[in-house]
Amino acid sequence: MATRVTYSEHDSEPIRGLPTALPPGESVLWQGSPVWSALALDAYRVRLLALYFGSIVVARGGWLLWTGSSLPEALVGCIGPAAMSAVCLAIVAGIAALAARATVYTITNHRVVIRQGIALESTVNLPFKAIESANLLMRADGTGDIALQTLRDQRVSYLWLWPHVRPWHITRPQPALRNVAAPQRVAEILAVAVTANQPDVTTGTGVADPTSAAQDRPTGNVAEVSA
Repeated sequence: MATRVTYSEHDSEPIRGLPTALPPGESVLWQGSPVWSALALDAYRVRLLALYFGSIVVARGGWLLWTGSSLPEALVGCIGPAAMSAVCLAIVAGIAALAARATVYTITNHRVVIRQGIALESTVNLPFKAIESANLLMRADGTGDIALQTLRDQRVSYLWLWPHVRPWHITRPQPALRNVAAPQRVAEILAVAVTANQPDVTTGTGVADPTSAAQDRPTGNVAEVSA
Protein backbone atom coordinates (compact mmCIF):
# COMPACT_ATOMS: atom_id res chain seq x y z
CA MET A 1 0.00 0.00 0.00
CA ALA A 2 1.06 3.61 -0.43
CA THR A 3 2.62 5.01 2.73
CA ARG A 4 3.73 8.46 3.85
CA VAL A 5 6.49 9.21 6.33
CA THR A 6 7.09 12.68 7.78
CA TYR A 7 10.39 13.66 9.36
CA SER A 8 12.53 16.67 10.20
CA GLU A 9 15.12 18.03 7.83
CA HIS A 10 17.67 17.47 10.61
CA ASP A 11 17.16 13.74 10.62
CA SER A 12 19.87 11.82 8.82
CA GLU A 13 19.00 9.69 5.81
CA PRO A 14 20.75 6.32 5.58
CA ILE A 15 20.42 6.66 1.81
CA ARG A 16 19.82 10.02 0.11
CA GLY A 17 16.10 10.42 -0.52
CA LEU A 18 15.08 7.41 1.60
CA PRO A 19 13.98 7.58 5.25
CA THR A 20 15.22 4.05 6.06
CA ALA A 21 17.82 1.64 4.82
CA LEU A 22 16.78 -0.61 1.96
CA PRO A 23 15.71 -4.13 2.95
CA PRO A 24 17.66 -7.11 1.61
CA GLY A 25 17.00 -7.71 -2.07
CA GLU A 26 16.04 -4.09 -2.85
CA SER A 27 18.34 -1.78 -4.78
CA VAL A 28 18.20 1.75 -6.18
CA LEU A 29 17.83 1.84 -9.96
CA TRP A 30 17.56 5.60 -10.48
CA GLN A 31 17.44 8.83 -8.52
CA GLY A 32 16.79 12.35 -9.70
CA SER A 33 15.20 15.70 -8.97
CA PRO A 34 13.12 18.18 -10.94
CA VAL A 35 14.88 20.68 -13.18
CA TRP A 36 14.18 23.79 -11.13
CA SER A 37 13.69 26.19 -14.05
CA ALA A 38 11.19 23.85 -15.72
CA LEU A 39 9.41 23.32 -12.38
CA ALA A 40 9.16 27.09 -11.94
CA LEU A 41 7.55 27.51 -15.36
CA ASP A 42 5.23 24.49 -15.30
CA ALA A 43 4.22 24.04 -11.66
CA TYR A 44 4.70 27.52 -10.20
CA ARG A 45 3.48 29.27 -13.35
CA VAL A 46 6.22 31.90 -13.37
CA ARG A 47 5.52 32.67 -17.04
CA LEU A 48 1.86 33.44 -16.35
CA LEU A 49 2.78 35.46 -13.28
CA ALA A 50 5.21 37.49 -15.39
CA LEU A 51 2.43 38.24 -17.88
CA TYR A 52 0.12 39.23 -15.02
CA PHE A 53 2.61 41.57 -13.41
CA GLY A 54 3.61 42.94 -16.81
CA SER A 55 0.00 43.83 -17.53
CA ILE A 56 -0.18 45.67 -14.21
CA VAL A 57 2.90 47.73 -15.07
CA VAL A 58 1.54 48.51 -18.55
CA ALA A 59 -1.85 49.47 -17.09
CA ARG A 60 -0.12 51.76 -14.61
CA GLY A 61 1.80 53.49 -17.40
CA GLY A 62 -1.31 53.80 -19.55
CA TRP A 63 -3.30 55.29 -16.69
CA LEU A 64 -0.57 57.88 -16.03
CA LEU A 65 -0.51 58.87 -19.69
CA TRP A 66 -4.30 59.04 -19.76
CA THR A 67 -4.38 61.41 -16.80
CA GLY A 68 -1.97 63.85 -18.44
CA SER A 69 1.49 62.69 -17.36
CA SER A 70 4.31 62.99 -19.86
CA LEU A 71 6.04 59.86 -21.15
CA PRO A 72 9.10 60.32 -18.88
CA GLU A 73 6.79 60.84 -15.90
CA ALA A 74 4.81 57.71 -16.81
CA LEU A 75 8.00 55.67 -17.06
CA VAL A 76 9.15 56.91 -13.67
CA GLY A 77 5.73 56.04 -12.25
CA CYS A 78 6.12 52.46 -13.48
CA ILE A 79 9.41 51.89 -11.67
CA GLY A 80 7.76 51.04 -8.35
CA PRO A 81 5.28 48.46 -9.72
CA ALA A 82 7.99 46.96 -11.96
CA ALA A 83 10.39 46.58 -9.02
CA MET A 84 7.74 44.96 -6.83
CA SER A 85 6.80 42.63 -9.68
CA ALA A 86 10.43 41.60 -10.12
CA VAL A 87 10.74 40.89 -6.39
CA CYS A 88 7.58 38.74 -6.40
CA LEU A 89 8.76 36.76 -9.42
CA ALA A 90 12.16 36.25 -7.82
CA ILE A 91 10.51 34.93 -4.66
CA VAL A 92 8.38 32.44 -6.58
CA ALA A 93 11.36 31.31 -8.65
CA GLY A 94 13.38 30.93 -5.46
CA ILE A 95 10.67 28.77 -3.90
CA ALA A 96 10.66 26.59 -7.02
CA ALA A 97 14.44 26.23 -6.81
CA LEU A 98 14.23 25.25 -3.13
CA ALA A 99 11.45 22.77 -3.87
CA ALA A 100 13.50 21.15 -6.62
CA ARG A 101 16.57 20.99 -4.40
CA ALA A 102 14.59 19.39 -1.55
CA THR A 103 13.00 16.79 -3.82
CA VAL A 104 14.48 13.40 -4.55
CA TYR A 105 12.70 10.88 -6.77
CA THR A 106 13.84 7.29 -6.33
CA ILE A 107 13.01 4.19 -8.35
CA THR A 108 14.05 0.88 -6.81
CA ASN A 109 13.35 -2.61 -8.06
CA HIS A 110 10.25 -2.69 -5.82
CA ARG A 111 8.80 0.81 -5.50
CA VAL A 112 8.81 4.51 -6.33
CA VAL A 113 9.72 6.93 -3.53
CA ILE A 114 9.07 10.68 -3.53
CA ARG A 115 10.91 12.69 -0.89
CA GLN A 116 9.72 16.30 -0.90
CA GLY A 117 9.12 19.33 1.26
CA ILE A 118 11.11 22.49 2.03
CA ALA A 119 10.36 23.22 5.69
CA LEU A 120 8.77 19.88 6.60
CA GLU A 121 10.07 16.99 4.56
CA SER A 122 8.00 13.89 3.90
CA THR A 123 8.44 10.68 1.97
CA VAL A 124 5.77 8.86 -0.02
CA ASN A 125 6.39 5.19 -0.78
CA LEU A 126 4.55 3.71 -3.76
CA PRO A 127 5.10 -0.04 -4.09
CA PHE A 128 4.65 -1.29 -7.65
CA LYS A 129 1.62 -3.33 -6.54
CA ALA A 130 -0.12 -0.05 -5.57
CA ILE A 131 0.40 1.48 -9.03
CA GLU A 132 -2.20 0.83 -11.70
CA SER A 133 -0.56 2.61 -14.64
CA ALA A 134 1.96 5.28 -15.57
CA ASN A 135 1.87 8.09 -18.12
CA LEU A 136 4.79 10.00 -19.59
CA LEU A 137 4.23 13.64 -20.50
CA MET A 138 6.98 15.05 -22.71
CA ARG A 139 7.57 18.80 -22.65
CA ALA A 140 9.08 21.08 -25.26
CA ASP A 141 12.06 21.95 -23.03
CA GLY A 142 13.22 18.33 -22.95
CA THR A 143 11.96 17.56 -19.46
CA GLY A 144 8.94 15.42 -18.71
CA ASP A 145 6.48 14.25 -16.08
CA ILE A 146 5.82 10.62 -15.18
CA ALA A 147 2.39 10.42 -13.53
CA LEU A 148 1.53 7.32 -11.51
CA GLN A 149 -2.11 6.27 -11.32
CA THR A 150 -2.58 4.38 -8.05
CA LEU A 151 -5.23 1.76 -7.39
CA ARG A 152 -8.53 3.17 -6.19
CA ASP A 153 -8.01 1.93 -2.63
CA GLN A 154 -4.65 3.73 -2.43
CA ARG A 155 -5.42 7.33 -1.54
CA VAL A 156 -2.88 10.15 -1.62
CA SER A 157 -3.38 13.82 -0.79
CA TYR A 158 -3.23 16.26 -3.71
CA LEU A 159 -2.41 19.24 -1.49
CA TRP A 160 0.20 17.38 0.53
CA LEU A 161 2.05 16.13 -2.55
CA TRP A 162 1.76 19.27 -4.71
CA PRO A 163 3.61 20.08 -6.91
CA HIS A 164 4.58 16.42 -7.30
CA VAL A 165 1.20 15.44 -8.70
CA ARG A 166 -0.38 15.45 -12.14
CA PRO A 167 -2.04 18.87 -12.57
CA TRP A 168 -5.82 19.14 -12.17
CA HIS A 169 -6.36 15.46 -11.24
CA ILE A 170 -7.79 16.41 -7.86
CA THR A 171 -10.51 13.84 -7.19
CA ARG A 172 -8.12 10.97 -7.89
CA PRO A 173 -4.62 12.41 -7.46
CA GLN A 174 -1.73 10.93 -9.40
CA PRO A 175 1.72 11.23 -7.79
CA ALA A 176 4.19 12.40 -10.41
CA LEU A 177 7.89 12.73 -11.04
CA ARG A 178 7.77 16.33 -12.27
CA ASN A 179 10.08 17.95 -14.82
CA VAL A 180 12.77 15.27 -14.74
CA ALA A 181 15.61 15.34 -17.25
CA ALA A 182 15.84 12.50 -19.81
CA PRO A 183 12.25 11.45 -19.02
CA GLN A 184 12.13 8.69 -21.64
CA ARG A 185 15.12 6.96 -20.06
CA VAL A 186 13.51 7.24 -16.61
CA ALA A 187 10.24 5.84 -17.99
CA GLU A 188 12.11 2.90 -19.50
CA ILE A 189 13.82 2.17 -16.18
CA LEU A 190 10.44 2.22 -14.43
CA ALA A 191 8.78 0.03 -17.06
CA VAL A 192 11.55 -2.58 -16.92
CA ALA A 193 11.52 -2.61 -13.12
CA VAL A 194 7.74 -3.01 -12.94
CA THR A 195 7.74 -5.78 -15.53
CA ALA A 196 10.53 -7.66 -13.77
CA ASN A 197 8.66 -7.31 -10.47
CA GLN A 198 5.48 -8.93 -11.77
CA PRO A 199 5.25 -12.51 -10.54
CA ASP A 200 4.60 -15.33 -12.96
CA VAL A 201 1.01 -16.36 -12.15
CA THR A 202 1.93 -19.97 -12.92
CA THR A 203 5.28 -20.41 -11.19
CA GLY A 204 5.12 -17.56 -8.64
CA THR A 205 8.58 -16.39 -9.68
CA GLY A 206 9.63 -12.76 -10.08
CA VAL A 207 9.77 -13.12 -13.88
CA ALA A 208 6.66 -11.95 -15.69
CA ASP A 209 4.91 -14.31 -18.10
CA PRO A 210 4.05 -12.19 -21.19
CA THR A 211 1.01 -14.35 -21.90
CA SER A 212 -0.55 -13.91 -18.47
CA ALA A 213 -2.35 -10.93 -16.93
CA ALA A 214 -1.78 -9.89 -13.33
CA GLN A 215 -4.95 -8.09 -12.38
CA ASP A 216 -3.62 -6.54 -9.19
CA ARG A 217 -0.30 -5.32 -10.60
CA PRO A 218 0.62 -2.35 -12.77
CA THR A 219 1.52 -2.84 -16.38
CA GLY A 220 5.10 -2.62 -17.54
CA ASN A 221 4.26 -0.05 -20.18
CA VAL A 222 4.45 3.69 -19.78
CA ALA A 223 2.01 5.49 -22.05
CA GLU A 224 3.43 8.62 -23.67
CA VAL A 225 1.67 11.87 -24.36
CA SER A 226 3.12 15.22 -25.34
CA ALA A 227 2.55 18.83 -24.41
